[in-house]
Order: sequence, then C-alpha cells, then structure tokens
Amino acid sequence: MQLNIRHTTTYRYDQPVDYALQKVRLRPQKSTVQSVLNWDIAVAGGVIETHYNDHYGNHVDLVNVDRGAQEVKITANGTVDTHDPSGVLGKVYGHAPLWHFAQATDATTAGAGIRELAEGVGAAADRVEALHRLSDRILIAAPYVLGKTTNTTLAEEALQIGAGVCQDHAQIFIAAARAQGISARYVSGYLMINDQIDQDATHAWAEAHVDGLGWVGFDVSNGVSPDEKYVRIAIGRDARDASPNEGMRLGAAQEQMIVSLQVQQ
Repeated sequence: MQLNIRHTTTYRYDQPVDYALQKVRLRPQKSTVQSVLNWDIAVAGGVIETHYNDHYGNHVDLVNVDRGAQEVKITANGTVDTHDPSGVLGKVYGHAPLWHFAQATDATTAGAGIRELAEGVGAAADRVEALHRLSDRILIAAPYVLGKTTNTTLAEEALQIGAGVCQDHAQIFIAAARAQGISARYVSGYLMINDQIDQDATHAWAEAHVDGLGWVGFDVSNGVSPDEKYVRIAIGRDARDASPNEGMRLGAAQEQMIVSLQVQQ
C-alpha cells in the first residue's frame, strides 16, 4: 500500500527567541515492512544544521531556529510503500542489544498495577498469544481517552488514572513485558485511519521480542498488530527516545506547538 503523508509542526513563540534547537525524528527508514519512495523535510524560520543516525538507527535532523524568530515550521512530506507482515518485523537488529530493551526507564518502570497485569506472560507456552491478551487487558484497564494524561505521564501513573492515549498504552505494555523478562521497545510513526485524512498527532505502538520470530508489534490502542496502514519513524526504550520532535531554547519566550497531519492512500 502506498501512503502519502504530510506532517507539519509549527512552533510559535510569544517573543523573539535568542536560541532554539529542535531535534527532529521525522524520516521513515527502509525496513522489512516499508520502502520509502520519496521523502523531504522543509524548514521555514530555521535551518537543518546537521543530521545523523542515532544508536537506535533513527535518522535525526537538528534544526537551528533563526535568531529572533517567533515562528518555525517543519514540514515532512513523502510517500511510503508499506507491506503487511502480520505484525512481525522480524529478526532485525541494530547497534542496541536486546538486553538494552529489557531495561526499565523512568517512564516504563512497572509498579504493582502493571506487574499484576503482566503476571504469567513470560511463562506462557504461546508467547504471542499471551502478549495479545496483555494488550487486551491494558485497554480494558486504561481505555483510550484524550486529555487525561500528558506527554510526561509515566506508565504506572497512566494505569492508575485508568485512561490514556497511544503513548500511555505503548509504555504500559513495554513496562509489563519487561517486568516478565521480555525485551520491548517503543515505536513512533503514522497510521492511516479509514475515512479520516486529517489527524491531530502521530501514532505510537510497542514491539516485543519473541524467540523464533524477532520483533513483533502490538498496537494496544486499536487492539491489533501493525499492518500495511502503519509507517514506522523511530524506535527507543520509551516515548522520549522515539519522539518525532524534542528541543531546547534559551531566553524567556514561551512556546506553542501546532500539528497538522494528513495520511492517505
């Protein structure tokens, strides 16, 4: 399936900025489940100073905001050819070893609630089936609800709140899997939604490593494994590692972020 994506992130400041730098992970990479036919990133109000691949293999662009600017606009645009792997990315490994993805982070530390949800998953004879059941339990315990959590909410906090969005669901799943000794990681990307071109944000899901299969994806929010409607952008141990955008600035200027996203066939 060929998916056409246009993703614009606009940063507005209430006064001229002395210095601001944005770390941008917005370039999908070729993999077993997708091929990038064309892709471009355009910046207004700043310039791409450099780029590199991080230790997860994510492509990172560093955008330097023009001195004195009050707005910078970053637009990613292109076409990706996707394939349906039935959720299985496979035995694809980079520089980060499996044990790295078995380590908890601040955002993915399992508390009592997550440990209870995860009970028995690691010992199950059919691990894929057990992970699907875990995904179902998470969605029941914390249904998809906007506005209950923020981008800094920890996995255990989201579970205790009893609601969350795709970031929360992915991090709860990752924390639960790691609590059972299973390597797991966070994936940021795009999802084509039937009959809905315009979207408010990028999507996120989790991957767990299963012996014999490699990395297997689980989209807790939608109760499915990723198919040809999904485009991978970045991976990491938690949402911060794989965030499409993160930055820093000097001075007293306050920032407002506006996202415009279209995903269509």
